[in-house]
Amino acid sequence: MSSVLRTERLEFLPYRAEHEDVFVALLLDEEVCRWMGQERVPEAEIRTLFRTILTDVYPKRLFDVWGLWHEGVYAGHAEVKKTGNVDGHELVTALAPGYWGKGLGTEAVRGLLRHAADHLGLREAYGMVGAENTASLALCRRLGFRPVRDVVGDDGTVTRMLVISTTGAV
Repeated sequence: MSSVLRTERLEFLPYRAEHEDVFVALLLDEEVCRWMGQERVPEAEIRTLFRTILTDVYPKRLFDVWGLWHEGVYAGHAEVKKTGNVDGHELVTALAPGYWGKGLGTEAVRGLLRHAADHLGLREAYGMVGAENTASLALCRRLGFRPVRDVVGDDGTVTRMLVISTTGAV
């Protein structure tokens, strides 16, 4: 199971069964799905995905995944996992819209970078950001991510692949 991480304002806590409803609400949010580059899926599929985290991902240590908590309230989701796009690990964050624009995305990514370096021994990490997601792209630039290439989906959408060194990045 993923270990607990802390930053100045965020707690990265492994999911527990009682977190299912907040996880589902996050992934049902139309704005969150849009900026994550995901199609909206039925609630039942999201619930199945959440249960898979508890029954497969954690027990088999497939990758690190957490709920993000700010002042005791669910604020979003974070992961560090192998990516199929390159030989490496991807950082994934999704904040609930009420937490956008408060610097928590930057803080979450810095926490993931520290974890990737200190606990996983990674020298670099990747991000996949929709080309239209100007806020997340600006965050990545500020943190020092560099463009690798654009990935064009079957539907024509463009996702920017970015990379950052985990050493000295936080």
